[in-house]
Amino acid sequence: MRTITASLFISLDGVVQDPHEWHFPYFNDEMGASVDAVVGSVDTLLLGRRTYDSFAGAWPEREAAGGEDAPFAKKFGDARKIVVSHQRLEFDWRNSEQLGGELVESVTALKSEAGGRIAIPGSVSVVRQLLAASLIDELHLLVHPIAVRGGMRLFDEGDTPVPLRLVSAETFATGVLNLMYAPAEPPAAAGYDDAKAHIS
Repeated sequence: MRTITASLFISLDGVVQDPHEWHFPYFNDEMGASVDAVVGSVDTLLLGRRTYDSFAGAWPEREAAGGEDAPFAKKFGDARKIVVSHQRLEFDWRNSEQLGGELVESVTALKSEAGGRIAIPGSVSVVRQLLAASLIDELHLLVHPIAVRGGMRLFDEGDTPVPLRLVSAETFATGVLNLMYAPAEPPAAAGYDDAKAHIS
């Protein structure tokens, strides 16, 4: 069974929208290594259409330019890129295809195929749906020490909680928290009477 890893830049107040507007001051070697570890070593990328359009508009040119980020751009180009969209799409970037069928069913089938890890960079709407369907195995959050105070947040309003288990935590020199979560069972019911025993 293949594993799915989702990774997002996120602010202290939970905003994940337009990270290019606020996260670059915090990007250092530690974050670069973390991003490469998550998305630079996979053979398949699962992308929402907006994220794909953003990537396709930048990474092929960066690869062709041959700059210092060209090797990373080549990794993106060489990876299989599966795009989630309700509209029929055409692709110019190599190794790109559209996900067929309904999202949850198609991704469930994709996990059963032969292959390596599947990464979802960004693509908030896709991450939300797959978290709700318990199809994401690892959720990597790079929590930036800034409250953006506007924009789409990772977790929207809903009736069903999403329990998670903290697997690892690391603090970068910039104050960014590198957190990795995995799915968890819902916690047992508890109230103040249970908590007060732990108050000294």
